[in-house]
Amino acid sequence: MASRVVEILQSLVRIPSVNPDGEPDKANTGELACAQWVGEFLRTLGAEVSMEEVQPGRPNVIGRFPTANPKQRILLAPHLDTVSIGGMTIDPFGGDVRDGKLWGRGASDTKGTAAAMLAALEELGPRLCQLGAEITFGGLMGEESAQFGSKHFVKHHPNYDFAIVGEPTDCKVVNTHKGSLWVDVMTTGKAVHGATPERGVNAILKMMPVLQRLSTEFKERIAAPAYRHPVLGDSTVNFGTIKGGTRENIVAEHCHLSLDIRYTPAWRDQGMWQFLQEFLAGEDVALRSFGECGPLDTDPEHPLVRELAAAGRGLAGAPWFCDAAWLAAGGIPSVAAGPGKIDQAHTCDEFISIADLEEGVGFYRRFLERL
Repeated sequence: MASRVVEILQSLVRIPSVNPDGEPDKANTGELACAQWVGEFLRTLGAEVSMEEVQPGRPNVIGRFPTANPKQRILLAPHLDTVSIGGMTIDPFGGDVRDGKLWGRGASDTKGTAAAMLAALEELGPRLCQLGAEITFGGLMGEESAQFGSKHFVKHHPNYDFAIVGEPTDCKVVNTHKGSLWVDVMTTGKAVHGATPERGVNAILKMMPVLQRLSTEFKERIAAPAYRHPVLGDSTVNFGTIKGGTRENIVAEHCHLSLDIRYTPAWRDQGMWQFLQEFLAGEDVALRSFGECGPLDTDPEHPLVRELAAAGRGLAGAPWFCDAAWLAAGGIPSVAAGPGKIDQAHTCDEFISIADLEEGVGFYRRFLERL
């Protein structure tokens, strides 16, 4: 017989909630149905539940467990959207259990953490209102693109003492991660017949010295020792795509280079976007930022960080970003922590092991019991 947390996760996985941004098949997109299921579950536990629509048909679901005279307010905040199901080799919404694993889109990232949190709350039952803290479950929308859910939540609900964002961290507490900046670098030329290239201006050739500077001087400067982080290491830049021209017998009129810059918390004050603009100020290029999430650097000595780390597998840093950065930027000390392994996230055969999932329930419950 399946354990309770397995049953909860199967229900969540079987409700499609693919992030619609950039998804060609819209049939399975949006968080509404999943948020409604979570809301009903929270009501059965005694929570005061509200739906806050962030974008049309895409709400955050918030369940607050009222407590008389709480000493502190704690937020449990997994996201309910998933990445695309394109290219998956298993039934993305099957929630099948085999080989000691539960399979499906979101099983790892991050419906597994949501299920473990919900199961822990259910196990605590009536004790939830007797803890030394008021607990809120916030199922956030839109984390997989632009993180609208966490931005909206912290704008309207800033008064929390601590937030645990659900991510598959193997029950380690991620108190720090790099920021991320995604940028298009664009050059423009003049298209003419490829037989007479001297009459045109080739945008690809204009991009070449820019790419050379970015891959050498820029890369070295952002990774200077002054910006090194003791856990995260150095800032990095990845050259994700480069596209130019239309065909071989036309001089290229346009060239686009996409960058993924991951930067350490030391860049927070100066700003990576500002630095990149200043670095390329003398070049004949146009720049467009199409996504940024700041770094996370919550104090590892914060009492609740230490308490959560003691309930799990200690502290860790991460090269990826998550909703915790936006909650922290809004004034809520935040970390990411949950069952499962990040290596399984976004894969063609996504899964979480049952053992990891059940460990997550105990991890969250132990922390809440200590409040």
